[in-house]
This record gives sequence, structure tokens and C-alpha cells, in this order.
Amino acid sequence: MRVAVLSSGGKDSAAAWWWAMCRGWDVTHLVTVRITGGDSWMFQVPGTHLVEHQAKIAGIEWVEVHSEGEQEVEITDLETALSRLEIDGVVSGALRSDYQKSRIERMAERLNIKSWTPLWHQKSESHMHGLIENGFEVFITGVSCEGLGKEWIGRTLNIAWLTELEELALRYRFNVDGEGGEYETLVTGGPHLPGRLELTGSVDWDGVRGTFEIEHVHSIA
Repeated sequence: MRVAVLSSGGKDSAAAWWWAMCRGWDVTHLVTVRITGGDSWMFQVPGTHLVEHQAKIAGIEWVEVHSEGEQEVEITDLETALSRLEIDGVVSGALRSDYQKSRIERMAERLNIKSWTPLWHQKSESHMHGLIENGFEVFITGVSCEGLGKEWIGRTLNIAWLTELEELALRYRFNVDGEGGEYETLVTGGPHLPGRLELTGSVDWDGVRGTFEIEHVHSIA
């Protein structure tokens, strides 16, 4: 089975990628939709260019799809790119977005390929704990909700940080898995990668939200 993984570089697409590997499938491509406009209805915007570094470590072809992020047009942009690949299916890390899942499934039908969403409706807490327990290095690249301050930017989650994150999620009523856009992540290492990434950079914080501005990426085999 030859599959492409839709990847933003974050924790959910990394988990979906590993799931495909565990099934013995040939992950032939990492496909990233790079939003050139201000926002997107379906895809993560910041930091997605770093998927290229993950692909290089894994020895997998990276397919970069440029899109302005216009509603309904962005899925057409993705479909055009996937139509050029010799694949049997596409794997995505959708957790609870019916908007995203339904559009990817309809796109796959038009392309006559399969669509898999292995994380669909996983419980937030078990999903997050599973990532840590299986060795995924989940680096927080940005935060944008009440309860998550500047100190969270640039942290790599461990069990202690995850426990604190769960407590804050309960107190401030946000999604502990970040499904509502409360924070963004980049996976710098894990069971799906034969190496890892080291990042250097600085924090850009406006008093309410912020991002980790990556200045250099070093790949370690």
C-alpha cells in the first residue's frame, strides 16, 4: 500500500504517519499545504515549511502545495497535487473536524483513492498521553488562548508538562489536545523518524499570544 501523509509537521500528522508505518505501508510522500494568504479553513498555517526537514530525515519525498487558503479552493489545490502522485491512499491526522474530514474523504473519492483518519474521535487525554509514552517529541511552537502564557512557547512536552497542561485546560476550558487552535506544535523526534531535529530561535510574544521564531534547524541522524 503506497500512501501519502498530509502533514503540517505537528503532533497529529506525526501520529497518523506512525500509524501508517505500523501497518507496514509504504509512506511515499509527505504532503504539506503551505498557506500563502492570511488564514485557512482546513490547514495549519505557521511553521509548516519545517516538514521538509522531517521528510529529509526520513528519506521521503516532500510535496509542497501552495494555496491562498480560500474556502473550498484550498482542497482543490491539494487535490490537483495528489492527482500527480502514484498512491493508493491518503492518511491525515484529523481528530474532530468534520469540515476537514468530509472534504478530504470526498476528494479521495474523486481521485479514486482511499482516505484514512486513524485518530478520528480519539479521547484527548489518551491521545496526548500516547504521544508522550511512545516517544514523540512534541515542541510547542505557538500559543493563543487564555491560560497558556509565554513560558509555554518552546517547551517540549513531557509527562510533567502534560499534567500541568491538563490542569490548565480544565481551569480555563480549552482543548488539551489543541484541537481548537489553542496551541501549535512541531514534532522534532519520535518513533516515526530515524533521527531528530534541534531548533534554535526566539520567542515573539505580544502579551496575549506568541510564536517561536525558528532561526536554525539542525538535523541529527
